[in-house]
Amino acid sequence: MNKSKILLIALASMLAVSCATDRVDQPVSDGAGVDAAVAQKFVNNSTEAALGELVLYVDESSVDALVEATNVTNTGVQEIDAVAAEIGATSISQVFNMKVNADRKKAMGLDRWFVVNFPEDQNLDVVAQKFAETNAVKRVQFATRLVAPKLEAHPVDLMAVTRAAEEGFFNDPRLAEQWHYKNTGNKKSLPMSVEGEDINVEPAWELTTGSNSIIVAVMDEGVDYDHEDLKANMWVNEKELNGKPKTQLEDGTYEGDDDGNGYYDDIYGYNFVRDQGQIVVDAEGDSGHGTHVAGTIAAVNNNSLGVSGIAGGSGNNDGVRIMSCQIFCGDKSLNVGTAKATVYAADNGAVILQNSWGYPAGSVANDNSFKNGAHSVEYDAYKYFAATKNHPAVDGGVIIFAAGNEGYPTATYPGAYNEFISVTALAADGLPAYYTCYDKGCNIAAPGGEYYRNEYTHFEYNGCVLSTLPKSLYPDGYGWMQGTSMACPHVSGVAALALSYAEKIGKSFTLEQFKSILLTSVRNINFYEYDKEADAYKVRKRVQPMSLREYTTEAYIGKMGTGVVDAYRVLMSVRGTTCLPVLVGEETKINLMSLIADGNISITTLQDVIIEDDVRERLGICNETVFGDDLIITCTKPGAGVIKVLMIAGGDKVGGGQTTGGMRIEKEIALIAREDYVVDNGAITPGGWL
Repeated sequence: MNKSKILLIALASMLAVSCATDRVDQPVSDGAGVDAAVAQKFVNNSTEAALGELVLYVDESSVDALVEATNVTNTGVQEIDAVAAEIGATSISQVFNMKVNADRKKAMGLDRWFVVNFPEDQNLDVVAQKFAETNAVKRVQFATRLVAPKLEAHPVDLMAVTRAAEEGFFNDPRLAEQWHYKNTGNKKSLPMSVEGEDINVEPAWELTTGSNSIIVAVMDEGVDYDHEDLKANMWVNEKELNGKPKTQLEDGTYEGDDDGNGYYDDIYGYNFVRDQGQIVVDAEGDSGHGTHVAGTIAAVNNNSLGVSGIAGGSGNNDGVRIMSCQIFCGDKSLNVGTAKATVYAADNGAVILQNSWGYPAGSVANDNSFKNGAHSVEYDAYKYFAATKNHPAVDGGVIIFAAGNEGYPTATYPGAYNEFISVTALAADGLPAYYTCYDKGCNIAAPGGEYYRNEYTHFEYNGCVLSTLPKSLYPDGYGWMQGTSMACPHVSGVAALALSYAEKIGKSFTLEQFKSILLTSVRNINFYEYDKEADAYKVRKRVQPMSLREYTTEAYIGKMGTGVVDAYRVLMSVRGTTCLPVLVGEETKINLMSLIADGNISITTLQDVIIEDDVRERLGICNETVFGDDLIITCTKPGAGVIKVLMIAGGDKVGGGQTTGGMRIEKEIALIAREDYVVDNGAITPGGWL
């Protein structure tokens, strides 16, 4: 099989999370016999395109006639009518639903995209050229098929944990197995694990566990909306839930669109593959991919069932909501449905667009090819989503993609595009997973998991990511998967948690500010280890699980994005609190003035520090003191917590009574205590940050 046409490879081989096409940024022909102006109208070529279908971008003057036409060969746009009649066209319709937010869509040109259907025996290239030769058609796009993800899931042991956890932040019995949330480095249960190599979410849960006002659209296989660990956190379209089902009338029209958004029976989202409201999770070829992704983001917390979700709430109906935008359904392909699904998500309240898929690495040449060439209708849809404000905490939509699993030094598109967040994958040892794409276009890293071989050379899967799976496919409803597909929802979950916290404390951000918070509130990847014999730090090595070949990770240094997503640091950045690393067991001196401003500032430090009892216990804080402008503190346990240092703004005395003086203020500092070092460019830094 041609490697450029492989979308996703099974777990036993090189995993992939991307949708396969050949190069689609090439013109429809080599230009021979085609007018240059006509050739420029082509968005892509016909490789892997759906037969009997083309996508057209028309001039503004033609839109109304095409919308109002009752006969595809008699629209009133003579050029299009002539071609339609010649090819036996059966229908022409707008790509995007204009029943909601029509003015906004028109302003952004979304109303100008149309799909024309015709007999499949017609030559696509010939038909495309005929439409491109008309003045009314400005762009012609072949409806390139997407291929459903085929990642392999590994169900959990049915006889394993079945009762509520007695220890742990939540009582979900399998939370302890989710090392990607809290990695204890327990070599007995997970030999490859390293303590602290996780997303640092437990201290973040002290601040918020989610908000049901945040909607995350999962663009994927269908989500099992009836799953015991997801049902309470599904987005529900109440009008459709309590309304009439889709019914065909005698005149051939339909009724039952109870909310008037142009989609019938869209209760938990919409199945864009089958063009129906019913979400399907067990079509032939489905793997449970979408349900697994959804569980990482928002499996219901503290319900004494299964697993926990990053933003799944506290068990009091306060988790973020999952909207299922089904763009994969078994082995059925999809074309412009991803664009439709993106706009649907924006129109129905989603603030985060979760995409654990992508085109193959290298199939789109660069940002210009993506924006202006390869996927124009999709780009316009993403632009619309990013410009839609569905929550007061951020003024636009956050778009997050998986980087891809081909192991190439470039992220896949659309995620590689500079306005979207692309997520690389780490294993339980905190190093890049063997399959992850990296380098160009990659923005941030998160746990994606990796299976390993035990001493008997049998595969073990508890080094992968544990989440929910459809009960109709897997009786226990939970299992392991690996891939950047699994890393991506960790970032989406943290983003949802951050917006929940911003809502809670009354903060709001521009979209660019929020994306900057996500991408800068990270910790470094620890690529180095100390070699006692050489008395030097060397690049860490690891073993490729398939070949058992040892290799160094040097090629990945500085190329996995800004660093590892850290939930607590993200929330602290939302709060506006400075985070500082502290090395466990060692005295740390922090110059307080350096945390406030540069230059000759007039702030006096009081000899007082406020440390809540739970923070003191959690971090094992002892020997804290303020000497001059320095805070000297020792933490004996790994963890995170906020302390406050008292200061005087203006003068060296606090004003009041008989004293004219300064204002008593508090400076918050978030301490993050870790036991490791990170080395970069010869500098050794405690706590995991430079």
